[in-house]
Amino acid sequence: MYPIVLLSVFGIASLFLGFSKSKNILLPSVLLFLALALAGNFIDWNQGQLLYFYDMLRVNNLTMAFNGIVLVSAFMIVAISGGFQDNADSEPAEYYGLMLFSLVGAIMMIGFEHLIMLFIGVEILSVAMYVLTGSNKRNLRSNEAALKYFLMGAFATGFMLFGMALLYGATGSFSLTQIQSFVLTSHVASPSYILYAGLLLLLIGMLFKVSAAPFHFWTPDVYEGAPTIFTAFMSTVVKTAGFAAIYRLLDHSFTSIYSYWWIVVAAITVLTLMVGNIGATSQNSFKRMLAYSGISHAGYLLIAVTALSKPSQNAIVFYSLAYSLATICAFAVLMLVSKENTLEGQPDERYDAFNGLAKNNPFLAFVLTVSMLSLAGIPLTAGFWGKFMVFTSAADRGIIWITVIAVLMSTVGIYYYFRVIIASYLRDGNVVKIRVAPFFQVILVLATFLTLLFGIAPGLLEGLI
Repeated sequence: MYPIVLLSVFGIASLFLGFSKSKNILLPSVLLFLALALAGNFIDWNQGQLLYFYDMLRVNNLTMAFNGIVLVSAFMIVAISGGFQDNADSEPAEYYGLMLFSLVGAIMMIGFEHLIMLFIGVEILSVAMYVLTGSNKRNLRSNEAALKYFLMGAFATGFMLFGMALLYGATGSFSLTQIQSFVLTSHVASPSYILYAGLLLLLIGMLFKVSAAPFHFWTPDVYEGAPTIFTAFMSTVVKTAGFAAIYRLLDHSFTSIYSYWWIVVAAITVLTLMVGNIGATSQNSFKRMLAYSGISHAGYLLIAVTALSKPSQNAIVFYSLAYSLATICAFAVLMLVSKENTLEGQPDERYDAFNGLAKNNPFLAFVLTVSMLSLAGIPLTAGFWGKFMVFTSAADRGIIWITVIAVLMSTVGIYYYFRVIIASYLRDGNVVKIRVAPFFQVILVLATFLTLLFGIAPGLLEGLI
């Protein structure tokens, strides 16, 4: 509850800071706001199951862990967004305000106990992201991306609302606990097809948010068209909140009818893995590759959701953290490199832009390499243990076949992740010495260090939730 209140107040405060004559105060203030929200998030740690807002929001160690990942990701992304200050056309106070408000929606999604709270959280997060996607008003790609995201997002929201209505019609409640009670008792004697339809439609709306196939069509264009800093925010914060919500919904209310829905989610998982990994191999744009990479990682996370076994909870938390750290590093390096290279007046986001990066920028090349290795699931990185935990959860449930498909798709992923490493170290290029701001460097070092630390000692987080 505390982060929701704090971020709501801080979001308004950041808008008022935009009237300040000194723009230099805005970024440190927003970072302070996020640090305070992160501290407030853990006030209730180890206090058991707590309900707030008329029993519509549940707080426990799991929700606080997801909240922590979301807030840390947001802190890192805001910390590397100093370029707003140098752009005369940007409105940093509005951007930061929207980012803080979107975090309120993300936290509502993570801890919802009532379907209305889920809907409010999704809409707060989504509307903010629609605006941020189109924030570069003079760029036609940004405008197109925002329009596509808005139209398809509104369509997905319709599915989600229809699903909620059917669930209410079948169970007589929006509360997860009461839905669980209905499923455990009344539904056993008389199976309700309205319940199945409602759950399916609700999942369609939520799977759209995490870029799962076949609801992924918006992802490459939106990732490419949105300003890179907001693409990083979208690919980490939104995905983490979305999977936390999906896991909470299925684990809390629908475990007793697992046999009815798991095959549908499993089919979506396999399709997502194939679309994401195979689609990424044909991309020439590094940014579009990261979009398809995000789709593939949605597939890996869906394996843990499909399994819904005892290890699934830890697997989703650890994987979300590992993916967020590596993705932030990748987008951060892309921002720096593309800023120095332009193509037809636009930032050059192709693989070729990284040719020879290691020659004059060994630090950036190393950070990029670690992030790519982690995303590929190479040992001694956090990404390896994230995939290991996900595969373990599937094996614990006994669905070995989906693990075999995932391992095969992981080998495909090595191809496109290593392309940028090869370009950085083995190709000739003219990437000049790039100046990296001190705090920007600190964030890159911290994210890279954590990626390697959790790769060497993954048990550091074991038992916390």
